[in-house]
Amino acid sequence: MTWSEMGEWWLNEVADDPAYESVVTPMLLDILEPDPGALYLDLGSGEGRVMRAVLERGSRVHGVELNQVLASRSRAIGPTVIAELPDLSYFRPDVYDGAYCVGVLEHVPDHLAFFAAVARVVKPGQPLALVMNHSVWTAPRSTPITDADGEVLWRPGDYLSEGFFDEPADEVMIRFHHRPISSLLNAAAGVGWSLERMVETSHHELDDQTGIPRLMAIRWRLIAS
Repeated sequence: MTWSEMGEWWLNEVADDPAYESVVTPMLLDILEPDPGALYLDLGSGEGRVMRAVLERGSRVHGVELNQVLASRSRAIGPTVIAELPDLSYFRPDVYDGAYCVGVLEHVPDHLAFFAAVARVVKPGQPLALVMNHSVWTAPRSTPITDADGEVLWRPGDYLSEGFFDEPADEVMIRFHHRPISSLLNAAAGVGWSLERMVETSHHELDDQTGIPRLMAIRWRLIAS
């Protein structure tokens, strides 16, 4: 089973996670600052939860989603194309007033191609915003550890090298790709994305891990060529 076949699992296990409404979606709206009337591209629109929130700000949104079950939900909210990121060849250049993704980039194998593809379809001077698992958290073999005094520390694992780990989900494994923050920023800068703002948050369910980064949100702006 691949992600293209996991729509029902997502709807049953993840879609109703209250953290999306309380933390993740507000982070996206805060970092994107959607403009009324602007047309955005939702990269990995899922069942359309974030798309709906952006539409409620008066913006317009088109979606891209690989899973057909989730795409059908997204299409009930706004136009959605079935495609596998980073392939955006379906879209014309310089169409969108911005783009965003939530919990997606860490599952895209080629982040260099991702930034380049988005730069092609977004108008110069417009933003790309993302919310994703923090790079400290995605480093292979990263984990909280408790010392003899009960203090919770963080083992960074292999943070400085790109890599991946597989997380079990139902009967399959979902792959998380790790990139140090420097790799993300350099890849984006290499195709014209200028960093504007970055936010980090802990968002851990366990009180003793509240000082450990868990999510990050970043906004770039496409430099006019």
